[in-house]
Amino acid sequence: MEFNHFLSAYYPDKSYGGDRLYADMIEQAKLAERLGYRGVTIPEHHLINILLVPDPLQMAVKVAAVTKHIEVVTSVSVLPLHDMRIFAGQAIQADILCDGRLILGVGRGAFAYEMARMGVPIETSREKFDESLDLLMALFAREEVAWDGKYYKFDPITVMPRPVSKTRPQLMVAALVPEGIYASTKRGFHIQTTPLDATFEKMKTQVGAFHRGKAELGKEGEHLRLALSRVCVLAKDDADAAHKTMLAYDYYSRFNNVFTGPGIVENGQIAPLPQKQTIEQLSQNLIICTKSEMVDRVAQYAGLGIDDFIMNVNIGHTQGEALDAMQRFAEFVMPHIPKAKSNRAA
Repeated sequence: MEFNHFLSAYYPDKSYGGDRLYADMIEQAKLAERLGYRGVTIPEHHLINILLVPDPLQMAVKVAAVTKHIEVVTSVSVLPLHDMRIFAGQAIQADILCDGRLILGVGRGAFAYEMARMGVPIETSREKFDESLDLLMALFAREEVAWDGKYYKFDPITVMPRPVSKTRPQLMVAALVPEGIYASTKRGFHIQTTPLDATFEKMKTQVGAFHRGKAELGKEGEHLRLALSRVCVLAKDDADAAHKTMLAYDYYSRFNNVFTGPGIVENGQIAPLPQKQTIEQLSQNLIICTKSEMVDRVAQYAGLGIDDFIMNVNIGHTQGEALDAMQRFAEFVMPHIPKAKSNRAA
């Protein structure tokens, strides 16, 4: 299993400033490369102070410019919010400027609050995503593409510049529901998923759906990769673990407000709302612990056949604490986890 660092841009106090927020993310990306992570991932969200990267392709180009070899993954570009005739060219340009290190993770969108205010209700985002993905692939693959669908109708066009090769930009599809993971895998896509704050058992059903689809593809699916995201922080001691679990609980009280809740947001800041699960339950689901536990818990994930473990350490503590947690993880955990065979997304 390889490790990937999530540049999750959590922004609980907007007085901190966007300039400092993004400087922190760039510093984390550079450290991730020095520590031996395979990649970094970059979200796309708008209008809210969680996962706040309005333009992940722009961030990807910046990260590629200050690093040498680390993969740069969007997690994810929200296709229903974009016009594919514009987005296709932007993605090709970003892939070129990233020297082929870009992996274009794409998805339908997750937050009803955000999607509604951007004019794409979450209820219609699935079908718009499906059409957008088909169109994006056509624009990458062919010249003079005409389209007559529900969301797009246009005469023949050729997106410029053209992709460098038939396998670029590299595509990875985000899905949470097991049957969606299975269906996307069967179509030949690499997969991003996450159990969020749910149980290990739920996560196993997501992983199982990927492996079921991959196995049914046989040799055609051997190159496919599964990337799974989870809050994972290596604490200094038990007191630090308890403190960071409290921060994670506050993080999810805001995240779930816009993910499954009513979407109460004021001046861009998401209100914390009561959680359905207790902090004790959350501590069992996330991976926030000391090094005496961490290797065994992460090894459970590696044993399931996850190719890329995307670690979110940005849950509300300081930049110094985030960098320190990354350093400790690389020193005390990564050497004990067998690496995946080398198979860059293609």
